[in-house]
Amino acid sequence: MTTATVEIHLTDEDLTTALREDVRRGLTAEPKWLPPKWFYDARGSELFEKITELPEYYPTRTERALLERVVGEIARIAGAEVLVELGAGSAAKTRLLLNALTAAGPLKSYVPQDVSISALRMAADEVAAEFPGLGVHGVVSDFTATLDNLPGGGRRMVAFLGGTIGNLVPAERAEFLRGIRDVLEPGEQLLLGAGLVIDPAVLVPAYDDAAGVTAEFNRNVLHVLNTRLGADFAPEKFAHVAVWDAEREWIEMRLEATEAMTVRIPELDLTVDFARGEQLRTEISAKFRREVLESELDAAGFRTEHVWTDPDQRFALVLAERR
Repeated sequence: MTTATVEIHLTDEDLTTALREDVRRGLTAEPKWLPPKWFYDARGSELFEKITELPEYYPTRTERALLERVVGEIARIAGAEVLVELGAGSAAKTRLLLNALTAAGPLKSYVPQDVSISALRMAADEVAAEFPGLGVHGVVSDFTATLDNLPGGGRRMVAFLGGTIGNLVPAERAEFLRGIRDVLEPGEQLLLGAGLVIDPAVLVPAYDDAAGVTAEFNRNVLHVLNTRLGADFAPEKFAHVAVWDAEREWIEMRLEATEAMTVRIPELDLTVDFARGEQLRTEISAKFRREVLESELDAAGFRTEHVWTDPDQRFALVLAERR
C-alpha cells in the first residue's frame, strides 16, 4: 500500500497571525467585515456538513450529481497524470475524479491541499489506502497565498470545486486565477466548480434555511474570535442576515447587532463598538453567468475547453487549459 506524505507550509501560529491581521483590518473598517475562512473550526465544519444536507441547500448535491454525470468525459479530455485539489477537506467528491482518472489510465499522483493538518492527514491516508499504487502527497497551506508550494512533475489538473471561487471578490478572483496560471505549465488544466445566477427565491433560502443551521454557522465566527483571541462577543445578540445583491450578483451573509454594544478583543488591544442594527459582513458567495466565467478565465490566461451544467442550470463545472 502507498504511504501518504504531508508537507506543511502553514502552522497553527501562522493561522493565528493571519486571524489577528484579518480581525484588526475587518473590524476597524467601515462597514465592518470578516473573511469567511474563519467560520471553520471543528464546530463550524460540523455545522457546514449539516448545511449541505438541508433541503434548501442545493449547491453540494447539484455539483455532485453533475460531477457523477460528466466525470468520465472530464477524465478523457484532461488526461491528467497529477490531480491537485485545492481546499480538499475530506476529499469526498474527489473519489469520483480519482476513479475516473485512474480508469482513464495516466493518473500517477494526487495532491490534496488544505489548511487543516488533521483533516488533510486523514483524507490523504484514506485515499492512499483506497487507491494503492497512487502517490498521495498532501500540502498544508492557504490556497490564496501559497500556490507556489504545489509540486510539479507530470501533466497536472488543478481542481477547485464547491463554488468556493464565489467567496472571493472580483479583484481577489483575478489574483487567485492568475496565481494558478503562474504555477501551471502550458497545456495543464483547471477544473473549476461555480454556482450560477438563478432565481433569488431559490438562492436566498439556501443561505437562510428554516431550521436556522446557517444562522448558527454564521454566528460561529464570533465563537472563533472568543476562543482564539479572547474576545467577549455575545453571539446570541447578533441576528443572521442573508441578502441577494442583484447588481453584484452575489449573496451576502451578515450578522446584525440586535442592540448597541461594545466588544473587547484583549489579544489585539482592540475595542469595537456596534450600533443597534449595524451589520458585519461575514461572507459573499458570488454566482456567475457562463460568459463572465469564461471572460475571467481568459483574462487570467486560460482557454475554456468545456463547460458542463446541471439540467436546472444552477451549477457549472468548467475545464480550462493554461495557455
